[in-house]
Amino acid sequence: MSLFDEVHERRKTRSVKWDLMEMIYEVEDASDILPLWVADMDFPAPPPVTEALKQRLEHPILGYTYVDEDCKKAIAGWQQRRNDWTIDEQEIIFQSGVIPAIAAILQIFTNPGDSVVVTTPVYPPFFSIPQNQGRKVLYSELIENAGEYTIDFSDLEDKFSKASIFIFCHPHNPGGKVWKEEEMKEILRLAEKHDILIISDEIHSDLVLKPHKHVPLAKLAGRQTHRIFTCIAPTKTFNLAGIQASMLVVTDPKKRLRLENHAAAHGTGMMNAFAPVALKAVYEEGDAWLDELLEVLSANMDYVTEKLAKALPAIKIHKPEATYLMWLDCRGLGIEEAEIMDKLLQDGKVALEPGSKYGESGRGFLRLNVACPRPMLEDGVERIIKALG
Repeated sequence: MSLFDEVHERRKTRSVKWDLMEMIYEVEDASDILPLWVADMDFPAPPPVTEALKQRLEHPILGYTYVDEDCKKAIAGWQQRRNDWTIDEQEIIFQSGVIPAIAAILQIFTNPGDSVVVTTPVYPPFFSIPQNQGRKVLYSELIENAGEYTIDFSDLEDKFSKASIFIFCHPHNPGGKVWKEEEMKEILRLAEKHDILIISDEIHSDLVLKPHKHVPLAKLAGRQTHRIFTCIAPTKTFNLAGIQASMLVVTDPKKRLRLENHAAAHGTGMMNAFAPVALKAVYEEGDAWLDELLEVLSANMDYVTEKLAKALPAIKIHKPEATYLMWLDCRGLGIEEAEIMDKLLQDGKVALEPGSKYGESGRGFLRLNVACPRPMLEDGVERIIKALG
């Protein structure tokens, strides 16, 4: 049996996905609700990780930990191997997560009242974090056509002319879009023209489905690399969110120093004892596991598309190019979002995410997580059909 076939019981493991649904969805009892919502896979971590962690636990002392050069070499080797991207190991900065990294960048390189550009629909912290820091958020809505998203460059330039930084979701969540080189080159051109910094969140970059290919924004940037903060992590790719490990690639030494000084001032520059062990293991030995995962995800997406197309033709589906998150266009059902969510939770006993969570332009969509064993996914699809059929 493949690692991706076995169903693991996750209730009562302090799982946000499974154990906090009563709070998240405001229901009295979620014990019979199947969670297909947050971006957390129901697959076990790669064996090299669990074996490396077991070996680490053979030593009973879990003291202060640092990230050594072997970890940096593993990260650089992975990017060279998977994305043909050459990284100077000295340009890598470590953080507990991509979201804390984004928050730190905004705090250091913008001031209260400054404007931050995001392209919606998009991952909610992209607009909630700037707002919580007293920054203004300028929303540049993506153009949607039959599930395919493109950038409205005229609007984006207008927003750039009023802002100091752009948070770029690359690949895009929730749309599953892998941005084309010509699109990224235009972003870079506009960023140079308006002197905009770019936070390129590439946490989903390893989860790109064939025949698509991820191209790091910094790889295309040429003389513009100094304005880019590239955020990467093993956590989404290998289902290690609970380990809490991420990296920033920052080519500008002055910006890097400011980030390092900020981490020192706020006590955020240290990783937990398990993070270096896990990231070194997956970046050195995780290729085969990831290659199999990508095949499983693609097949799961094809299954969902086929089943829902027959049972619920009013729901339109564009297969994602990346991530394990499907973005279901439910506008054809002619039902308001609140009613759709109620039907899913009460009639179908299945939890998906409402599109409006990702900005008003996401209203009418649902985000479905397909990173689970096929029996669980089949159960989930039947629940969706029961609820909305």
